[in-house]
Amino acid sequence: MRNLRGTYVHRGDAARKRRRIEQVAFAAGSILATIVVIGARKTTTANAAPAVTGNRSFFQIGTTRKLRDELESAKGELSLARARYERAEKIMQYSNKYGITAGMAGHVFDASLREGIDPELAFRLVRLESEFNPHAISKVGAVGLTQLMPSTATMIEKGVTREQLFTPQTNLRIGFRYLRNLLGQYKGNVNLALLAYNRGEDAVWRDVRAGVNPGNGYDRWVMRDYKGKGLAQ
Repeated sequence: MRNLRGTYVHRGDAARKRRRIEQVAFAAGSILATIVVIGARKTTTANAAPAVTGNRSFFQIGTTRKLRDELESAKGELSLARARYERAEKIMQYSNKYGITAGMAGHVFDASLREGIDPELAFRLVRLESEFNPHAISKVGAVGLTQLMPSTATMIEKGVTREQLFTPQTNLRIGFRYLRNLLGQYKGNVNLALLAYNRGEDAVWRDVRAGVNPGNGYDRWVMRDYKGKGLAQ
C-alpha cells in the first residue's frame, strides 16, 4: 500500500480548463440570447393582424412552426452546454483534489459514470491501487490504473489482452465494471465489494460463510470519510 501523494495543479491544465469554461459560458450566453430573440419574434408574430388571404395565413403558420422548432433546438443546445459546463467543473474539482491532470481526471470521471460507479469512490480506488499511474504493475502481476489481473479482465471482457490493460480507457472500463458486478453480488455492500476486489471473491465468501470478518483494512482505506453508496446517482 503506497503513501498518498500531496495534491497539486498543473498550470497548463488550469489555464486550459479556464479557457474551456469561458468557451462554454460564451456558448451558453449566445444560446440564451438566441432564445430571447426567438421569443420576441414569436410575440410579434402572435400580435400581428390576422391574415386576409389564404396564402398569407399559410405563410404565418409556417413561420410560427419554424420559430417554435428553432426555440426547441436552442433549448436543447442550452441544456447540452449546461451539461458540458457541469462536467468540466467536476473534472476540475477532482483534478485539484487528487493532484492529477485534467485529462486523467476526465478518463476516471467518464468511465465511472458509464459503468454506474460513484465517481468519488472510483477516484479513491484508483488512487489506492495505482496512484493514477496507467503503467503500474504489482508484485503479483496486476496491471494498470485499477490493478486488474489479466485473468480477471478476460472474464469481464473476452479477448482483452494484457497490453490493452495499460490503456486508461480500457483498464478503467473493465475495472469499474468488475466493481459494479461485485456491488450487485454483495447486494450493495460497498465494504464487501471492495474486499472482494482486493482479496478475491472466493476468499471473501469463505470468510463470510465461516462467520469470520473478511476485512484486511483495504475497504477502510478506500472508504475513509466516504458517505456514498457506491453507485452513481
